[in-house]
Amino acid sequence: MVGIYGQDILGNIAILKFDWVETLRNKKKEALKFLRGHKGVRTVLEKTGKFSGRLRTLKTRFLAGDKNLEALYRENGCDFRFNVESCYFSSRLASERLELAKMTRKGENVLVLFGGVAPYAIVIAKLAKPGKVVSVELGRECSKYAEINVKRNKVADVVSIVQGDVRKVLPKMNEKFSRIVMARPNLKDSFLDVAFKKIKKNGIMHYYGFYEEDELEKMIRMIFDEASKARKKIRIIGLKKAGDIGAYKYRYRADIKIC
Repeated sequence: MVGIYGQDILGNIAILKFDWVETLRNKKKEALKFLRGHKGVRTVLEKTGKFSGRLRTLKTRFLAGDKNLEALYRENGCDFRFNVESCYFSSRLASERLELAKMTRKGENVLVLFGGVAPYAIVIAKLAKPGKVVSVELGRECSKYAEINVKRNKVADVVSIVQGDVRKVLPKMNEKFSRIVMARPNLKDSFLDVAFKKIKKNGIMHYYGFYEEDELEKMIRMIFDEASKARKKIRIIGLKKAGDIGAYKYRYRADIKIC
């Protein structure tokens, strides 16, 4: 029996993961079967490697359907276009994005770091009625799709896309924000030092860290150490498991209140 041990459906594109010993012939047969069983899917790809690098790019192999890498995906009442290889996107974070939108108060100015194709920014803009959302993304192609998605969802009056490195972009910004979403990739750099400089007093920061369960205290200590260096008094008002990224390793979200 063909071993499919994972699948991601991103609108018209399905990305399957197979047992490494499976033959290509069997994978293609299974992909055709998958295509017939999922009416909305037009393309079936195989995931051939992990997300890698600062831009979190992905390697895939075409298996069945239309030869296409551009996904058309809908979540939380919002539409997104993106290239599945060059733009990181996780449908599993849809409920996380909705939760942050529900936390955001009407009229708030929000900064999203590592914004990708702008799913956090757009969901917040559509559902929370903020005053302004700025989304910063390093990747040029992701930023191009972010601009497309902002127009597609009719939030151009609220959402601004800034292409560039967080460490270079933030020092040039004159304003501060009442809420910062740090949807950062799994990198050693926390980026908290530059983010703390852009948060208002009584503002909230949502920081994502990647740790094993027994290392959670290490993340908390790191956050307080960075706050101390930035001369910020903080409280961690929420701590949540926001998904797993491997065996015994999780994405955690820390909700940080600036006192």
